[in-house]
Amino acid sequence: MKRALIIATVSGFVSQFEMDHIQILKELGYEIHYASNFYHPHYGIDNHRLDGTGMILHQVDFVRSPFRIWQNWRAYWQLRKLMKEISFQLVHCHTPMGGVLGRLAARKEQKKKGKEAVKIFYTVHGFHFFRGASFKNWLFYYPVEWWLAGITDVLITITEEDYKQAKKFSKIASDHVYHIHGVGVETEQFQNEREFQKEQEKAQYGMEKDTILFLSVGELNRNKNHIMMIRALAKIKDKQMYYFICGEGKERKKLQREIKRFGLEKRVFLFGYQEDISSFLKCADIYVALSYREGLSLGIQEAMAAGLPILASDIRGNNELVIPESGGWLLKPSDKKRLCFILKKIQKESSSDYLGKKGRFNQERIKAYEKAVTNKEMKQIYLENISKGND
Repeated sequence: MKRALIIATVSGFVSQFEMDHIQILKELGYEIHYASNFYHPHYGIDNHRLDGTGMILHQVDFVRSPFRIWQNWRAYWQLRKLMKEISFQLVHCHTPMGGVLGRLAARKEQKKKGKEAVKIFYTVHGFHFFRGASFKNWLFYYPVEWWLAGITDVLITITEEDYKQAKKFSKIASDHVYHIHGVGVETEQFQNEREFQKEQEKAQYGMEKDTILFLSVGELNRNKNHIMMIRALAKIKDKQMYYFICGEGKERKKLQREIKRFGLEKRVFLFGYQEDISSFLKCADIYVALSYREGLSLGIQEAMAAGLPILASDIRGNNELVIPESGGWLLKPSDKKRLCFILKKIQKESSSDYLGKKGRFNQERIKAYEKAVTNKEMKQIYLENISKGND
């Protein structure tokens, strides 16, 4: 029996992003085990999406912060214990702390059994160091990833910027660094009868046909920067502009206070976490993603597939997806003046096919990121790097 161990810090990660790649490993003959922290679900309120997947689940008390030393030490030894009890031929790590602790524990197994007996994969969903990141991030995270590259057999990136950076790591053979086009998006799911459905969906929320609806999907935290859009709408003071936010997080109360402070209760709405955002995409006019840091946003990709223009921060990942003017607008995540300028331009031009052209451009562009493309890329990486001795 061949066994693969998938590691991610937060339990909802695999069901949200990696199920197609899990299926590839199953087709290659692997029994799939999943190590994560199931006590603190993310990407949902529970772990029900893991039901029926056939994966064998293992609780590991991961935390997201690298500075909680004792908790990380405990999680590391839980992984070591798991790997001693069960022989895994492939260990594939995701997320920053899952990637650190998983690779360290798997390396110990390699030393005992040999590199051909255990293959270590790591998918980078966004290095914490990137163009525009703080000096502190470069000082702390770059040396860690540079060193860990030396114990990684296969390093997979989903953005061009991370790929170029990883290729520079002298501690890993450059031919073991790969780039894939994200985790894949189901383009057809969001394209059917959009214009007809938009009018119907807007009516459900009491909006007129000609209103402009902005949509954001993402955790309610500082990094996602929802507050910047709320404050910009307060300055524009256009009652025909609405803003929907789908997501949950620790900044909910802060955002609610800002909404109330500016009197936006009838224009800005927090819908909480939504497992299915297709109905929101159908009625939205523009997708907003003003994060300070992203990998390759699946939210942006799904919005592009739905034919939406994108208003996004000019950061790693976003600027690989969004072509300024053709498919939307890019701005620095702190540039409030430019955001207001863009909103006024949208306000002025929205009656024409100004938004429609950008949306159609995005629908064509996103075809390079379809699931069929990324699954083919991922399967090829597995086939090239899984040892014949494990077959």
